[in-house]
Amino acid sequence: MKLGLQLYTLRDLMKEDFTGVLQQVAKLGYEGVEFAGYGGMTADSLRGVVQELGLAPVSSHVSLDRLENHLEEELTYAKALGLAYVICPFLPESRRSTRADYLRLAEVLNGIGQRCQEAGVGFGYHNHAFEFDPMDEVGYPLDDLLQHTNAQWVNAELDVYWVEYGGAAAVDYLNRYAGRCPIIHIKDMDATDRSFREVGQGTLNMLDIFSAAKAAGTQWLVVEQDVCKGDPLQSVRESLTYAKELQSKINQ
Repeated sequence: MKLGLQLYTLRDLMKEDFTGVLQQVAKLGYEGVEFAGYGGMTADSLRGVVQELGLAPVSSHVSLDRLENHLEEELTYAKALGLAYVICPFLPESRRSTRADYLRLAEVLNGIGQRCQEAGVGFGYHNHAFEFDPMDEVGYPLDDLLQHTNAQWVNAELDVYWVEYGGAAAVDYLNRYAGRCPIIHIKDMDATDRSFREVGQGTLNMLDIFSAAKAAGTQWLVVEQDVCKGDPLQSVRESLTYAKELQSKINQ
């Protein structure tokens, strides 16, 4: 497994100096990045930057609206940049009120995923906590969604924090969807208020999570901290340091 960074974590800094922040991410020792916007750069220009820095362009979060209405444009950019995956990162509340909404969404994601596969780009769905609000006595909507999508077309980008925040166990979900989680998001949970914490500084059993991810065939562990209480660069540095320590332990 390799260690990457979801650049949304550094979004405020990137507004001021997009490529400069990429340089700092590379210097910290991250092996790849997941995008949340491209800083207004062309795909060819951005590919040149990450190649020069030795950063793998792993994936990108692309809104459901863009995926539904501008998929070919997104795929053209993704292929030119060299992305392995595009990820649907969030659902508008109006699209997730009932079980029927999730079943309709499964059809939409299947269509997007099939087209992505035809274009040679992987596709996945990133969860938050609302997919763990039980609905219609059928269990969690995330399971409903994943079980009604084709595993060959739609991967699960499990966010271990949000799985646990929603009341489930991240290890259980990695085991349940083994082979379908090429990328997962890692961040920790504060013991006092359940807010976001750096990897290794909270309550989640990261050693078990890393071990389960490895067994599940995960390729990339991607640090994402939605909100950093202090300096975001220091935050992602601390998460990377601890993640590397765990990598060493599970690889012994």
